[in-house]
Amino acid sequence: MLDVLWIAVAFGLGLVSRQLGLPPLVGYLLAGFGLHHYGVEADDVIHEFSELGVTLLLFIIGLKLKLGNLAAPRVWGTAGIHMAVAVAFLSLLLMVLGAAGVRFVSELDMEATVLLALALSFSSTVFAVKVLEEKGEMGSLYGATAIGILIIQDLVAVIFLAFSAGKIPSLWALLLLLLIPARPLLYRAMERSGHGELLALFGLTLGLGGAQLFEIVSVKGDLGALILGVLVASHPKAEELSKSLLNFKDRFLVGF
Repeated sequence: MLDVLWIAVAFGLGLVSRQLGLPPLVGYLLAGFGLHHYGVEADDVIHEFSELGVTLLLFIIGLKLKLGNLAAPRVWGTAGIHMAVAVAFLSLLLMVLGAAGVRFVSELDMEATVLLALALSFSSTVFAVKVLEEKGEMGSLYGATAIGILIIQDLVAVIFLAFSAGKIPSLWALLLLLLIPARPLLYRAMERSGHGELLALFGLTLGLGGAQLFEIVSVKGDLGALILGVLVASHPKAEELSKSLLNFKDRFLVGF
């Protein structure tokens, strides 16, 4: 019953957001924040929806990502400068708030302050990609640059979360390098999947399966979905695969 309530409220606020000229995702987020604030807990179905949506989103990003974009100075340079400036500014702001006696902030030591500032410096890949998709600007120069910067941030976030949570990849994670020589097999499977639902099923298997594979060796699953997408991004059918997964991704992402 609670699942119906969450979806209904998300629809209502998503509709309001669209009427205001904002992405529906803004309404979905407000619905989640509001329901959680009033103590309405989401059921397992909503949690599964959110995880599937984010995983498929990152897989689709990988399908559209060219490794050359990440190597461009405008991408890694901007990401590095943004993070350094943001961490410095937010650390100073938190220290000022702590000195002023603001609750919770005043209890933070220097290490905790810097870690919190680092966490706050990360942008929302999900929100940014949805905005670019709504405007049809994913393929533009600034859109591709923005996605590249977000990917750099995601990689840093994965490393940050791994060490902060004490979740260190196992030695078996080295076997993930075998995915690179396995690319021709993935290409062949994609070619033989044809079009329509079989191609979409191949994409679901690759994206969700890649996430599970990375989780098995104690690496963040979302990163696995992203990397599997990158591995097949150069295939001529990558764009078709991306379009076939959009509806699945959009529906699951409501849970986010």
